[in-house]
Amino acid sequence: MSRSNSVVLLVAAALVACSPPPKPQEPVRAVKVLTVGQTNLSSNTSFAGEVRARIESRLGFRVAGKLVARHVELGQKVKAGQLLAEIDAQDYRLSVDAARAQVSAAQTNRDLAAADFKRYKELRDKEFISGAELERRDSALKAAQAQLDQAQAQLAGQGNQLGYSKLFADKAGVVTGVDAEVGQVLSAGMPVLRVAQEGQRDAVFAVPEDLVGQLNMGQALKVKFWGKQALQDATVHEIAASADPVTRTFSIRAALKDSSAALGSTLTVMLGQSATNTQAINLPTTAIRQEGGQTTVWVLDTASMTVRSQVVEVGNIQGNEVILKSGLQVGQQVVAAGVHVLSPGQKVSVYQAPGAQP
Repeated sequence: MSRSNSVVLLVAAALVACSPPPKPQEPVRAVKVLTVGQTNLSSNTSFAGEVRARIESRLGFRVAGKLVARHVELGQKVKAGQLLAEIDAQDYRLSVDAARAQVSAAQTNRDLAAADFKRYKELRDKEFISGAELERRDSALKAAQAQLDQAQAQLAGQGNQLGYSKLFADKAGVVTGVDAEVGQVLSAGMPVLRVAQEGQRDAVFAVPEDLVGQLNMGQALKVKFWGKQALQDATVHEIAASADPVTRTFSIRAALKDSSAALGSTLTVMLGQSATNTQAINLPTTAIRQEGGQTTVWVLDTASMTVRSQVVEVGNIQGNEVILKSGLQVGQQVVAAGVHVLSPGQKVSVYQAPGAQP
């Protein structure tokens, strides 16, 4: 071999060694697709709410004292007149004893004044004393009787105070809250328990100020309980006069026909629901992606089986679906899942569920 041929071979080998390796071919990814279609828009304004009792009372002692016993727990059903809690009543018992002693003393004074009046009246009838003397005895009797009445009233008041050291349920219901524990020193009227009375149940929800004008007393609503598809009727019976200072929403209460609904259960309140003639394109939220500050979707080119990015404009979101204003046409195929692992122009295949017909 000549020297020139050797040089050519060496140069060719060097060029081959320096050339970049061939670019690996991107894998063909299987994607789920859906065909774009139009549906009727449903004008439905709904709010989340919860079930509450029509009357929920905060019960507390009418006198101050140290809580020494609480006989009910959270969620426990109670009957009318049932003992709920007690405070230390020793001081009130002593006050009752003192008032009872005052009544006894006043009773003795009244009896003594009555005996004097009787004796002086007999003397007056025999004209042994003047009428003025009898009038003084009559006045003393009346004063003693008044002191006895006052002492008896004080005894009754102290007895009431002693009775207030025990907290009873006014109505049958269920304990929905505990605000005090044993050992706590309570002031008069301080809430100890919250009891929801049996009977009527309400759906309680909040609406913004731009929608509160759509509600009226007696207006019929539809509610749907969590996990149930059936709709139930409700009637608005209370609209807050002012907005909540924190949320700036108005509290609404609607009476439920079902009085057996569990307290605290969640529900959806629908102010109105009607189908319109407006056609719109909706997609699942899994098909939407953000790219460069824009909302996009992957559109499938069925001829080349590649995907391209398409900018869309979102109009509204309802649950797990997105209502589009523009960007797509009916009949186009859009990738519905796995959008974050694709790239423009990437080869894809349509995913087929195991056992499905191709």
